[in-house]
Amino acid sequence: MGGINGKRWLLGGIVAGAVMLIVEGMASTLYEEGMLSALIAHNLTLPTGARAYAAEVIGCLLTGLALAFFYAAARPRLGPGPKTAMTVAVVFWLGGVVPMLSGYELIELFPSRMIALWSVIGLLELTLGALAGGWVYRESAG
Repeated sequence: MGGINGKRWLLGGIVAGAVMLIVEGMASTLYEEGMLSALIAHNLTLPTGARAYAAEVIGCLLTGLALAFFYAAARPRLGPGPKTAMTVAVVFWLGGVVPMLSGYELIELFPSRMIALWSVIGLLELTLGALAGGWVYRESAG
């Protein structure tokens, strides 16, 4: 039984992160205006520019790498394929996105409807990212 294929993990993670970045970019058109209004209501601003974009890219890349790693680790137990990738995505969503959004709900930073939308978008991003990363990942030969 071999270990995780480092090159395929890295490639799968980059692909997963890129997919999530694209989905997030498209999805942000659904909520950007409302998010800005909510922030202004709390005397907050949304960072923009190269630094903010770099943070988004790095965040998606790190999440993609983590998804690909846990997909690779789950393959021996759950088997290769989309079902395992989707399982990893749901676990990530439950352990990361849901608690974060619950915190936003608790402090009433954003409207509940927006938080629900983000929850759905987060699950979609993670699922598509995990599927893409899992499609790229392969075990080491031999």
